[in-house]
Amino acid sequence: MIARRWRGRVRAEHEDTYRQIVIDTGIRDIRQVEGNVAAHLLRRTANGETEFTLITLWESWDAIKSFVGDDVERAVYYPEDDPYLLEKEPTVIHYEVDSWHGALAGTGV
Repeated sequence: MIARRWRGRVRAEHEDTYRQIVIDTGIRDIRQVEGNVAAHLLRRTANGETEFTLITLWESWDAIKSFVGDDVERAVYYPEDDPYLLEKEPTVIHYEVDSWHGALAGTGV
């Protein structure tokens, strides 16, 4: 299993709005891809900014390619992100999931 990590920052006053945008765009699309196991959206607010971290779990590199294309390191953005993100990181980070200690069943966000 492969974990894919994306991060984005918004002004704290936009955190609820941006949370819903991520759910309605990225998470919606990710969860429709065969081979996606889970999507977890984390957020942390400090110093007037909210950082979102999206961790998605995938069965294989081919499943990730079904979502992003051949350049698996490329971050995916939507037009709805533009008014809120303070910057756009061009890439994501991948991890091999070494062990799993929890239920895979989840209702998602």
